[in-house]
Amino acid sequence: MADPVTWPTLDGTAPLVIAHRGASGYRPEHTLASYQLAIEQGADFIEPDLVATRDGHLIARHEPVLDDTTDVTAHSEFASRRTTRIVDGKSITALFASDFTLAEIRTLRARQSNPARSREFDGQFEIPTFDEILTLATRESTARQRTIGVYPETKHPAFHLSLGLPLEDRLLEALSRHGLDRPDGPVFIQSFESANLQYLRSKTRLPLVQLLDDGALLYDDAGTRVVGVNIPQYDDPRGGEPPRQLADVARYANAIGPWKRQILRDRQGPQLLQTVVIDQAHAAGLKVHAYTFRNEPATLAPQYSNDPLREYRQFFELGIDGVFSDFPDVALRARGATE
Repeated sequence: MADPVTWPTLDGTAPLVIAHRGASGYRPEHTLASYQLAIEQGADFIEPDLVATRDGHLIARHEPVLDDTTDVTAHSEFASRRTTRIVDGKSITALFASDFTLAEIRTLRARQSNPARSREFDGQFEIPTFDEILTLATRESTARQRTIGVYPETKHPAFHLSLGLPLEDRLLEALSRHGLDRPDGPVFIQSFESANLQYLRSKTRLPLVQLLDDGALLYDDAGTRVVGVNIPQYDDPRGGEPPRQLADVARYANAIGPWKRQILRDRQGPQLLQTVVIDQAHAAGLKVHAYTFRNEPATLAPQYSNDPLREYRQFFELGIDGVFSDFPDVALRARGATE
């Protein structure tokens, strides 16, 4: 593997380790405890997913739905809040954060939603606001004398816009309050939707990341080269033309965030199919931050023999610019071993 000066990333620097929902392999996701542990482990960035409360506060949850990641269903006083809403074209019946005030959210506690992980910390941690996460990152950056970046995702922005709770300006206002909405701010803003990213491009010079769900990349007959992109479009009047090629994405975004199986694809046989997605993205001027790297054997392809370090190292050799990891300590161990 190349030395740190000649990493095969777009800019030649070491790939970033992004703590996916914090150190979520060890603590309930999107809690200050999870982010704190990720910082202690040495993560370059912590990643909060953002949804809005009824009174307009940004809180960290993976989805607008509270049922799976909090103890809200144990609160009989909130049972009547269960409702059915359309989220990205799908009908969902649940308890939505947008039907709760921040004061009500404060009465809830986080719980582990992944059945493969320990539930020993269930009920111990509150649901944090985005401001609290930014305060943590700023404080720890000063205390540790290293920059701890923040990598927020706007979750289902078209859905929030339809509720009269648009996320984007609230996000930028929070970053501004903490002195982070600046061209060199240690921030990436990500979204699976393109309309809100195009809106954000008109409002900030911070780097933007177009996330790519399964099916968002269209391949050639060999299955290795991208010939187009297919990013779902929702009812959001703020966006421009939907992107059709990686070059279109590069007009408003600085990076793409594909699922790791869009880079090394599943196929019949013991080995994954290697694509040239990273090379194509780099040629378009886009960095590549892939998701999600985990330790559990069920998440690893057979070729890695249940060793997550082997997976990281292969992606590092391909030139990945960053990895979203539930276990940032393991990602950092793999990166250190290849320097």
